[in-house]
Amino acid sequence: MEIEEASQAVAADAADAARHPFLVALGERVRTLRMRRGMTRKAIAKAAEVSERHLANLEYGTGNVSILVLLQVANALHCELSELLGDVTTSSPEWLMIRELLERRGEADLRRARQTLSELFHDHGAGPAKGARIALIGLRGAGKSALGQRLAADLGYAFIELSREIEQFAGCSINEIHNLYGTNAYRRYERRALEEAIQIYPEVVIATPGGLVADAANFNLLLQHCTTIWLQADPADHMARVAAQGDMRPMAASPEAMEDLKRILAGRSAFYAKADLRFDTSHYPDEDAAFKALRDLVREAVS
Repeated sequence: MEIEEASQAVAADAADAARHPFLVALGERVRTLRMRRGMTRKAIAKAAEVSERHLANLEYGTGNVSILVLLQVANALHCELSELLGDVTTSSPEWLMIRELLERRGEADLRRARQTLSELFHDHGAGPAKGARIALIGLRGAGKSALGQRLAADLGYAFIELSREIEQFAGCSINEIHNLYGTNAYRRYERRALEEAIQIYPEVVIATPGGLVADAANFNLLLQHCTTIWLQADPADHMARVAAQGDMRPMAASPEAMEDLKRILAGRSAFYAKADLRFDTSHYPDEDAAFKALRDLVREAVS
């Protein structure tokens, strides 16, 4: 038995050593993109028309996949193949020159560059200052709906649950949009719902879907037109609140739901962190206390 176990360990070490660094990095990018979008391996495998085992091998750097399979996976993840391969900035001389200017810059410099570009290309005649619009971002269970409704009532603003607006545009549920039409169609509905909310409501509190930050165009639009607040919570609080709502999305049918949630949060945190403000609901004993603190934060921000 000891000899057999030793042989298995040697075989495993050999397999790890044989993994090409490019395949390992590729697998990490696939896994990161999947978690950022909050999609299960089963969902991606189905959309890409590959087996779950094939996708698992890809994510762990043990599968030498064809370029066509990579293209299918990129389409399922709603990203460019170049992003999957690790370099989206090789499409033109201007991209290359911009990349050279931004390379080795820190997060603070990159943030200033993004904000400057947003101001450069933003239509300043499109409406009132973004401070009159409040957008709550973060994972399900952070309190976006409950706190958002109370905040809107307190400010005398309209309240918009963007997921419900998306469903009205599509004429079906969020799950049905994904199942019937795919991620690309969902993002188009999300864009339409967000644009309409911005155009119609000069004063509004918007509770956004947790995955909105995964679409750079939609997230940029939100950042340009709204004062954004990242509602944070401990993973255990996220899980408990979502379970109390009777909805385990996006961890449905997963035996490792908490681990999935942590990975999704890790994949999106860098994007959520682009919000103008942060507010951790786990720091407060109940919803009333959290609301009062959030109200004070928002009133100071928009005054």
